[in-house]
Amino acid sequence: MLHIVLVEPEIPSNTGNISRTCAITGTALHLVRPLGFSTDDKYLKRAGLDYWQYLDLYYHDSIEDVWKQYPDARFFYCSTHAKNRYDEVTFMDGDFLVFGKETAGLPKPLLATHEKEAIRIPMGDGQRSLNLSNAAAIILYEALRQNSFFGMK
Repeated sequence: MLHIVLVEPEIPSNTGNISRTCAITGTALHLVRPLGFSTDDKYLKRAGLDYWQYLDLYYHDSIEDVWKQYPDARFFYCSTHAKNRYDEVTFMDGDFLVFGKETAGLPKPLLATHEKEAIRIPMGDGQRSLNLSNAAAIILYEALRQNSFFGMK
């Protein structure tokens, strides 16, 4: 199983879309507080459609709590500021893909501390970033592809 971590997500429809992607791929979703919306938000629920029952969903108060709960796991920090491309990584079962909030991404001190594990999606010059749910899907599906989709049809 793979894991997606959203650190302080702000837009309910992005989290809903990512939750649906996680549900259909058997990927666990970890939400790090504070959230920029209520989990009762109608846009969050609508974006996730009827997939919520299939989702392994976890809440954490900080990224440090996630690290403490999974001390032996590998974490990859997804950011437009990373030097390493996501397709240069060999992903393994149990890996965590960490994404920051839509307006600010992951904190720069975190990225500086984890420079070797920070990955990016190539983009054209002068472009800011992809939509969070699109970026999560791109990197998640590369990790799944490398692992023969864990037997999915």
